[in-house]
Amino acid sequence: MSKNNKETWNTKYGKRRVREEKPTLAEAIEAAKGFIEDLDQQAEFAASLMGLPVDHVRAEIQKMAPARKEPNKSVVFTGSSTAPRTIVVERKPARRVIPAANRAALLNQ
Repeated sequence: MSKNNKETWNTKYGKRRVREEKPTLAEAIEAAKGFIEDLDQQAEFAASLMGLPVDHVRAEIQKMAPARKEPNKSVVFTGSSTAPRTIVVERKPARRVIPAANRAALLNQ
């Protein structure tokens, strides 16, 4: 057994061992991105979770791809106050525009 399995619980199904694993650096960075928008503060937060130097974490954050922006959502409540209805409106991004020169080349193929 590994040294991660120190704690044992007695349940109605018998003994159960609890496995404790530290988060990976990628998991710590994702957690930091969920809380903080500033890259330097994300690096400090993730470094404190992992116990790593801030410079090492900052380099890993810069290697990762930037997060995609989610479409804008609007939540609207309509109807009477006793029985309101919720309407969620999502804005879908517009299609990419192909320049006329490229469009003609695509049509001639």
